[in-house]
Amino acid sequence: GHRRKNWKVRKFVLRDDPAYLHYYDPAGGEEPLGAIHLRGCVVTALEDMPDSKKYDVDNILFEIITANDTHYYLQAASSAERTEWIKAIQTVSRTGK
Repeated sequence: GHRRKNWKVRKFVLRDDPAYLHYYDPAGGEEPLGAIHLRGCVVTALEDMPDSKKYDVDNILFEIITANDTHYYLQAASSAERTEWIKAIQTVSRTGK
């Protein structure tokens, strides 16, 4: 949503072979809308979004920076979920194929 200045709900599927985070329309559809290549990426928790107003997002954000320096900003449903996603993505980034 950061690129288009809006937030959309997406369904995410994390895979380790190959190391990708595929995202889908939550309303259905078998084909992914896109994918984030995770091999060698950096993922970190964020307290706020660059260039956003404080009321735009909750403090449950995280950022994925891919090996080719593409930045993705995501918002989890809760703080605990954000922690789970970060740990899982870090593992796939290191060990995925």
